[in-house]
Amino acid sequence: MNTGIILHIAINAAIEAGKQIIRVYHSGNFGIEQKNDATPVTIADIESNNVLQKSLAATRLPVLSEEAANIHFSQRKLWKKYWLVDPLDGTKEFIKRNDEFSVNIALMNEYTPVAGIIFAPVTRILYYSLPGKGVFKVYLDTVDDHAAESMTEIAGKAERLHGTTQRRDMVVIASKSHKSSQLKDYITELKKKTLTVKVISMGSALKFGLIAEGAADVYPRFGPTMEWDTAAGHAIMNELGFHVNDALTGLPLSYNKPDLKNPWFIAKNNRV
Repeated sequence: MNTGIILHIAINAAIEAGKQIIRVYHSGNFGIEQKNDATPVTIADIESNNVLQKSLAATRLPVLSEEAANIHFSQRKLWKKYWLVDPLDGTKEFIKRNDEFSVNIALMNEYTPVAGIIFAPVTRILYYSLPGKGVFKVYLDTVDDHAAESMTEIAGKAERLHGTTQRRDMVVIASKSHKSSQLKDYITELKKKTLTVKVISMGSALKFGLIAEGAADVYPRFGPTMEWDTAAGHAIMNELGFHVNDALTGLPLSYNKPDLKNPWFIAKNNRV
């Protein structure tokens, strides 16, 4: 099965998962519980995960999901290609009902994300990258009544993104739910290097989408994240020739580690 076919399956899986998320979102019955790591999980997380697991099974590639992450490293270290999935990235934003959450799917090649899909169910904006072919943004007319579309139909609606901007200011995009003194220090240092720095906040992997659109320049994250939080956005950044690097070593983030936690990182375009 070639890459185009499996990405088509994954894009429609993300949209179908988004449909389930919206159904729960509008119902008001979130069924919020706390996981062992003290982070929240809702009915929407579980139902989205069920959709993705079932849909991605058609690709015959293994799936590592936030809601099914109990696959031992001794098994997953043997994977060459696999899916890395966050069924509902931004669960806290979902609970706050601020609309800034997404479905994230990354196609992985060993330790590296090679294609990414980020779908925002409320705004119906879909970002995706195709290896060697670019990064694209699509606005879907509807999600609730969505029927699977061909890749040709999706591509026909898509705008290719280049991450370019005519702005003179430097835009830092920060997490809405995670602030830190290190972020404040980073912004202070950035202000020494450029005339104007603007700071905006947004939840979930949609921050990577704003960098791809050219609406933001850098996303510094000095707080906890997991591999499924960043992989789809990292793939999109890679396709644009941008960077998602360890904040301490400067090396690109690596994936499928024994411990799935990310180090602090800085995602940036080539202006920074």
